[in-house]
Amino acid sequence: MTDAIRQVLTEVRGALLANDHQDDISEPRLMERVRERIDRDTRPSLRPVFNLTGTILHTNLGRAPLPAEAAEAIAAAALRPSNLEFDLQRGERGDRDVHVEAALCRLTGAEAATVVNNNAAAVLLVLNTLALRKEVPTSRGELIEIGGAFRMPDIMARAGCRLREVGTTNRVHLHDYADAIGARTGLVMKVHTSNYAIVGFTSSVGEGELAALCHERGVPLAVDLGSGSLIDLRPLGLPHEPTPAESIRNGADLVTFSGDKLLGGPQSGFIVGRRDLVAQVRRNPLKRALRVDKLTIAALTAVLSLYQDPDTVAQRLPVLRLLTRPLTDIHAVAERLAGQIAAAVQGTGFSVRVAECVSETGSGALPTCELASAGVALAPDGKRRPRVTVNTLAAAFRALPIPVVGRIRNDELVLDLRTLDDEAGFVAQLPQLRLANSKASDHAG
Repeated sequence: MTDAIRQVLTEVRGALLANDHQDDISEPRLMERVRERIDRDTRPSLRPVFNLTGTILHTNLGRAPLPAEAAEAIAAAALRPSNLEFDLQRGERGDRDVHVEAALCRLTGAEAATVVNNNAAAVLLVLNTLALRKEVPTSRGELIEIGGAFRMPDIMARAGCRLREVGTTNRVHLHDYADAIGARTGLVMKVHTSNYAIVGFTSSVGEGELAALCHERGVPLAVDLGSGSLIDLRPLGLPHEPTPAESIRNGADLVTFSGDKLLGGPQSGFIVGRRDLVAQVRRNPLKRALRVDKLTIAALTAVLSLYQDPDTVAQRLPVLRLLTRPLTDIHAVAERLAGQIAAAVQGTGFSVRVAECVSETGSGALPTCELASAGVALAPDGKRRPRVTVNTLAAAFRALPIPVVGRIRNDELVLDLRTLDDEAGFVAQLPQLRLANSKASDHAG
């Protein structure tokens, strides 16, 4: 409090010395500014938000929301000691992978499994373990870039491997791989292009064919699936996404995939496959640097357990529930909220209407899948000049106690309601938007 008072007084003195007499320096206003500063300085930087962008797995907003079972497991693991690396039966040190390995093997058909802090780490660890100072043949059309300009060739370089590109951007054949495999080959890498699609005059080599070639030549085949759904999504009305179980059945020796995308868990990366190769990965000193903590393991255990019942997992796992949410349900929410949002922005010069939207999966998953959705669009009504700009209005929504993040499209703010999972909480804070708009209007002049 002392710091806040000093900072406010310093700001006021500075304004007075600069002959800026516009600030109200009455005692009530000074105390209000102190309270505002204390509130701002003590508010956690990491905060929950309403993701109404239309992107379900939004990397900037934390990707997959966790089920309640995972949150409860995290709390239980955080509040007291656990047998993270302790074998209760033998009474001696154990391995933290044991808590998720059996479930991963059951769901993928792999012989062994290990977990690290994300999929990029999983790929890095596999490459560094099996192909250090060796060549890694990879199709040119699979040299992906993920968010943040993070590129597969860069990962290979950091892992100490030499990338050997095969084929062309749009076409690769089995003989291209055969010509590239030699005495210096550490492994062959096949990468699922989960965040884009190449169409037209194309050809690629299936995992089964490539696995047979690799086994004939005595080199491992590693498949990076990226988004890595654990189940076939087609019965849910979604496009097919390759699963780790399919890659294992096709002969892949190791498969890597993410935990916080279509799988619906916390940030993590998995390596599943042959027991001897997973054992080598575990012995790599980098494994300790990339391992996950007890809270992640607790959440993963809870999420993986939901997959034991395939008839209910689509409803119990938030990411699958949001992906398959009926359009009629979303429309009904939009109809209920449109009037309440209009009342909250009254006087700003913006009109509100129910709008058709297109949601996307996000985070490089199902890149060609467009999901029909509905939301609320806020646009200038055209009758008079709006008191605030669309950017200011978006900022006002973000300034609410639980920030609301939408998207700006064609000079209108669109709130896609597919991912709104707390309608009552959203509505409860709408009255506070008026104050935010009033202040924003004053500053906008």
